[in-house]
Amino acid sequence: MGLNDSQRQRYARHLVLPAIGEAGQEKLLAGRVLVVGLGGLGSPAALYLAAAGVGTLGLMDADVVEPSNLQRQILHATPDIGRPKTESAAEKIRALNPDVRVRRYTERFARDSAPALLRDYDFVVDATDNFASKYFIPEACHAAGRAYSHAGIQAFVGQTLTVLPGRTACYRCLFEGPVPPDPETPRGPLGAVPGVMGALQAAEAVKYLLGIGELLVNRLLVYDALAATFREIPVRRNPACPLCAA
Repeated sequence: MGLNDSQRQRYARHLVLPAIGEAGQEKLLAGRVLVVGLGGLGSPAALYLAAAGVGTLGLMDADVVEPSNLQRQILHATPDIGRPKTESAAEKIRALNPDVRVRRYTERFARDSAPALLRDYDFVVDATDNFASKYFIPEACHAAGRAYSHAGIQAFVGQTLTVLPGRTACYRCLFEGPVPPDPETPRGPLGAVPGVMGALQAAEAVKYLLGIGELLVNRLLVYDALAATFREIPVRRNPACPLCAA
């Protein structure tokens, strides 16, 4: 269909990149990404995906904005306190880029609705903050054959991994035990840490949609803000993985 003049101006910095160009930007506009969790990780991920021109963004979160969120969750602002996060996020995304079709899901990622939901998306950003979701999202993505980006944060440290179901090491290859309990008291994080990790998740989603570069597969990337270091840990598919070995 081609880009219009307004889109050529908006995405001008993409169009001059040989790996993207006009054909790549059209791919992004046809792309569909589901962001599960609109907090510290999901905020930068969703904003960068919208700015990049990903055509359809699913925004999923059952929570409302609370004052303690504002230290790191940059999709939301003080006047949004008490509003559903999906409502606040959709408003910011539409203001940033009217090209983006926003779908709101003010609910939790659930077993009964996951199969139909995932059929509508090409890639999933796991930006959740609890272990139950961290364990279930990979299960649903593997069943649906959907690539996904995992990220987790604690205090001054973040980690991220991209998974191509059935082809690369998955989240459960690393964490194969039962679902651990969530900490009773939140351990931070420093607000900028989920910003770094969420931006990396957005970059992985864009690369996947475009089919460019090397995805962060079979490698766990760990960022330590206090030490100002990135560490890459090679990971392999676990032949005894409770998820992908089946």
